[in-house]
Amino acid sequence: MHNAMLISSSVISVTRSPPERVDVSHILPASFSSRFNVMTDTAADFQSARDRSEAQDFDSAPALSRLAVILIEIALAVGGFGIGTGEFAIMGLLPDVAATYQVSIPMAGYVISAYALGVVIGAPIIAVAAARMTRRSLLLILMTVFALGNILSAAAPDFWSFTALRFITGLPHGAYFGVAALVAASMVPPNKRARAVGRVMLGLTVATLVGTPIATFMGQILNWRAAFFLVGGIGVVTVALLWYFQPRDTVQEGAGIWRELSAFGRTQVWLTLGIAAVGFGGMFSVFSYIASTTTVTAGMSVGMVAIVLTLFGIGMNVGNIIGSRLADLSLKGTIGGVMLFNIVVMGAFGLWAQYPAVLCLCVFLIGCGFAAGPALQTRLMDVAADAQTLAAASNHSAFNIANALGAWLGGLVIAWGWGFAATGYVGAVLSLLGFGVFAISAALDRKVAAA
Repeated sequence: MHNAMLISSSVISVTRSPPERVDVSHILPASFSSRFNVMTDTAADFQSARDRSEAQDFDSAPALSRLAVILIEIALAVGGFGIGTGEFAIMGLLPDVAATYQVSIPMAGYVISAYALGVVIGAPIIAVAAARMTRRSLLLILMTVFALGNILSAAAPDFWSFTALRFITGLPHGAYFGVAALVAASMVPPNKRARAVGRVMLGLTVATLVGTPIATFMGQILNWRAAFFLVGGIGVVTVALLWYFQPRDTVQEGAGIWRELSAFGRTQVWLTLGIAAVGFGGMFSVFSYIASTTTVTAGMSVGMVAIVLTLFGIGMNVGNIIGSRLADLSLKGTIGGVMLFNIVVMGAFGLWAQYPAVLCLCVFLIGCGFAAGPALQTRLMDVAADAQTLAAASNHSAFNIANALGAWLGGLVIAWGWGFAATGYVGAVLSLLGFGVFAISAALDRKVAAA
């Protein structure tokens, strides 16, 4: 109910007359329509492609009432809630999975890596392969695969089939969030896009606060398989909601594999993905070892771990809501500001994590660092011009790279004997590097604008 209230209170009416179509073909270079020759970063080429994409989005989307927009956003957010719950619940159920399949806990951890690998690989491949599909059809297929993957995971007879199914279940993850963000952004005016994206991403952040604890509790009380049946059920509900509420759409004019692949020919796409892959690594460096930091470094009881994790989840939700609003005011200002904010907070965590009150405050603020998420997703829509699906989907591949990078580097400093609090220093360095990538991106923007 609270989530629905947040959505309904911030959504706006988008009932409108279709805007006048602007003919930008006369300023497009001749090479623009040829395969990889679109890989140009001149201001005129980029702006014309972006304008064309936005015009097609508005033209292809029917006029929607405020209620219709709310229901579509809720349907998309429910899917994100299911994906987030399924991704994180396994972490609390690894001992149970290991006991069922009679493998060690470190070996059981392979299923987490398999899911993450599915996300990284699936996002770009699906986005390209489905370039000629409507967004509604693609969302339905992606969520169907996700639902079936979780239901079959719950019934997996052995460890390797379970691992393979987790990989398959991870494939639709990035593509779903990417396409969902594009659908949400297409229903509102350009200056409201980040908030629309943020409302869809609320499903993911609420999952860390509500969905994952519920699924973990259910798995521990009943059986770990029950948790995956629950997640699969959420996927089925999402399919039904999307089928009923998501309007039928058409394939954009000129859409195709080569146009989507052209996104990877744009320097700013790579830089934006780099900000996510490096800059968010700091958050995952701290989060991956937060349980041990809480009990060993801060000397808190095991029972306090759940409270600390809850603070992180609250922070993510606060950051998502505030960050999406700030991004609509200043997209680049939000990204750069959050990177600087993270440097300070991560450094404070490294210095003072031994104090319980400071640790709790820092964990909440580190969660708030997710404020850059909607901004980065929206930034990718801008810099990808009319190759938005691949770029938007790849954002979640970048986040999973950040997850792997942060956990690996955090593990290294712990193994070197620097202590669990040192993950904060790793986070500060990664946030600084993320800000460096952002600074390069901003400098290139200024150079293009001056050309």
